[in-house]
Amino acid sequence: MEFIEVFLMPSAWLALLTLAFLEIVLGIDNIVFLSIVTSELPDKQQPKARRTGLILAMFFRIALLFGISLLIRLTEPIFHLNFSWLTGNISGQTIIILFGGIFLLYKSVSEIHHKLEGDEEVIQLSGGKNRFIMTIVQIVALDIVFSFDSVLTAVGLVSFNDFGYAGAMCIMILAVVVAIVVMLAFAEPVSRFVNTHPSIQMLGLAFLILIGVMLITEAAHVSHLIVFDSEVGAIPKGYLYFAIFFSLFVEFINLKLAKKKRLHGKNNHSNG
Repeated sequence: MEFIEVFLMPSAWLALLTLAFLEIVLGIDNIVFLSIVTSELPDKQQPKARRTGLILAMFFRIALLFGISLLIRLTEPIFHLNFSWLTGNISGQTIIILFGGIFLLYKSVSEIHHKLEGDEEVIQLSGGKNRFIMTIVQIVALDIVFSFDSVLTAVGLVSFNDFGYAGAMCIMILAVVVAIVVMLAFAEPVSRFVNTHPSIQMLGLAFLILIGVMLITEAAHVSHLIVFDSEVGAIPKGYLYFAIFFSLFVEFINLKLAKKKRLHGKNNHSNG
């Protein structure tokens, strides 16, 4: 099927819009991580690091789309666990997701420690080329993990039989590019908002801990891990995103009430 013919089909545009929306939703945790990890850098370097992180995420996702056959091979078992209390099939995908979840837990907990102990200013003052490179390396490491979810969603949603290989690839690549452009547009205001509200920062770090736990359980789930005759199930992402948005909604109400109290206090003081 020719490229032009694909985009004359209403179903192709519907698939593109749906996939772009899902890519943006799946990228929310990526933006939160970017906002928090780049806050360690000097103010001048933060926008550059965020842009670099998101652009790298785009290239990783597109590269993985072209490497679908490699991605499928990563889901094949490398070795088997067969103990009396533990059985499962460990694949390359399992290892990547597991280490991604562990890294996210470590990073989130260490960031909470730095913020509570007041080490942020010391870290920012130690910023430089090495700090910038280390931040980009951390972003790239998480991009790889987050890209797995994104690409597998894209491949599952877009049918190669309906649109052909070239058409399906065009739809998936366009959806990734659209999603990254939208995230680039919102990354700066979101980061500014997160970094100027300590309570939002803590919520973001708490969400990253949840996502880390979700990745670890997902790694166990895709491995069909059975512990003491009970198979480990994946945590439904809908529950996680509901908890995130509900918590943010409550925090926004708290911020509004706190702002009203400050304004009310100022008015009373000026009238007095």
